[in-house]
Order: sequence, then structure tokens, then C-alpha cells
Amino acid sequence: MGSIAANPLYKKGLGLLQRFGLLLVIIILSIVMSIVRPVFLTSGNLVNVLRQVSMNGILAVGITFVILTGGIDLSVGAIVAVTSVIAGRMMEEGHSIISAVAFGMLAALVIGLMNGSLIAIGGLPPFIATLSTQAISRGFALVYSNGRPYLIQRDEFLAIGKGSSLGVPNPIWILLVVCVLAFIVLNFTVFGRHVYALGGNRQASKLAGVRTKIVEISVYTIAGVLAGITAIILSARISSGQPTAGQSFEMDAIAATAIGGTSLVGGSGTIGGTIMGFIIIGIMINSLTLLGVSSFYQQIVKGFIIIAAVMLDLQMKRRGN
Repeated sequence: MGSIAANPLYKKGLGLLQRFGLLLVIIILSIVMSIVRPVFLTSGNLVNVLRQVSMNGILAVGITFVILTGGIDLSVGAIVAVTSVIAGRMMEEGHSIISAVAFGMLAALVIGLMNGSLIAIGGLPPFIATLSTQAISRGFALVYSNGRPYLIQRDEFLAIGKGSSLGVPNPIWILLVVCVLAFIVLNFTVFGRHVYALGGNRQASKLAGVRTKIVEISVYTIAGVLAGITAIILSARISSGQPTAGQSFEMDAIAATAIGGTSLVGGSGTIGGTIMGFIIIGIMINSLTLLGVSSFYQQIVKGFIIIAAVMLDLQMKRRGN
């Protein structure tokens, strides 16, 4: 077994699998579904898949920043609910769209900042800190809205989630912008290098002069802001501010990130991999829906996918060593 692992052809094949394995999965899934359900490859369905993954994709990009540092954020779904009810209530009360969106996004930023501060300054483990803010945020959304949704009837706002530009739904454009910006930040900025360094070796990062606390606070703030953007898109799509919005969104985002190859212990991963991850989840959910599989079973499938992705990541790392 050792001689096989040392074989140059084996290493080259393993490298190709790591680089193009996810793309191969997408191609195989698409081919199989086009045979089983020809409607899968229609332009209408493919656009629908991209529209559906747009919100999970934006959240997954934020989660990628967090996980690259070796952290986790369980509060993003609850942040979606807080932003949704604040924006919805303000618009229902007659405030301008700009102020409603601004206050909703401000709340998302503050919660993300609180997450980062509790972890970087307070010393709380990321799991505990974000689980706590998840509970606080969910409770706040219910108290603030008195448990009821707010109907949104502003056409200009609804266009964010339901409208399109150049024939492409607006949520897809927003997702594209978020992914491009995240790619640039992680690959071409000092901050991006510090994110990877922090996840790779925290102590060495400190000795190298990386301001680890600021980096850590920043990634959770980014995740919070992207959760806020997701909330605005969701509210515009469903025409309401919902106190129960975003339930299980964090699970989907973490699954997409894990499937995309971002190591859950930090230090390695790419935005490109995350994109592949949320596209795979989108294709899977769409395929199961076309096949008539209950959404209850889809949750079970997602759980197994996370397990498989983490096990594969561990195996790849062992073989790489």
C-alpha cells in the first residue's frame, strides 16, 4: 500500500481527483438526471436550480471564511430571521426601502460582530458562542415580531428576489458578485492570506505578526453581513418578513462548504470548491424533488452527505501525507 501511495502516477491521479472530482460529480449527476428526467436539462429548470442555490450559496461563502480560520457559525440562519423581520416590519410601518434594508443589514452586522468578539476577545469556543447567539437571535426575531410575519408590498423591494436583469434572475447576479468578491479577497489580498494562515497555524500566525483577533472578528462579521443579504433576497422572494425564516440554513451552508473541500479544521479550501459544493446540493435537491422524494428524506440525505464529505476530506489528508 505504501509503494502505491509513493507511485508518481498515483499521486498525479489523486491530485486530479482533488481538483476535478467535484466537477465530475456535477457532470455525472446531470447526465443521470437528464436520462431519468429529461426536464432536468431544460433552461427553465437549470435557471430554477441556480435561483434556488443563490441564498445557500451566499451563506456558504460566508461560512467558508469562518471555517477557513478553524471556526464554525451556527447562527447564520437565525441572523436571516432577525434581518427579515426588521426589514419587513419597517416597510409595513411605512419606512423607506433603503432605511428598512439598512437597519436589517445593520442588525446582521452587529450579530456577526458579536460572534467574532465573543470568540476572539471573550475566548468562547466558536460552537458555543454561535449556538448562543443563534438562540438569542431566534428569540429576538420572535419577540420583535410577536411571532407574526410582516407582509411586504413594495414592488421595488420584491424585484430583488423576483425580478431579473438581462434575462437572469437578480438573486443569481447577487450570488455572482458575492462569489467574485470573495474569490478576490481570499486570493489577492493580505487579509485573505491571513485568513488561511490563521486556520493553518494560529500560534505561528501570531508570531508572524498577524492580528489574529481582528481577522477572527472580521470573518464572523462577513458571515453575518452575507446572512443579512440572504435575508433580503428571501424576504423579497416570499413577500414577507418571517420570524421563522432561515431554519436549517446553517446546515445547508456548512454542507456546501464541506462538500466543496474546505477543511473543517481550517487552513485549506477555496471559493471555487464552495461554488461546486452548493451547486451539487442544488442539483441533488432538485433531482430528488423531480423524482418525487419527500423533503423529510432530503434532510436525511443532507446529513449523510456532510458525513461523507468530512470522511473524504480526512482520507485525502492522510493519503496526502
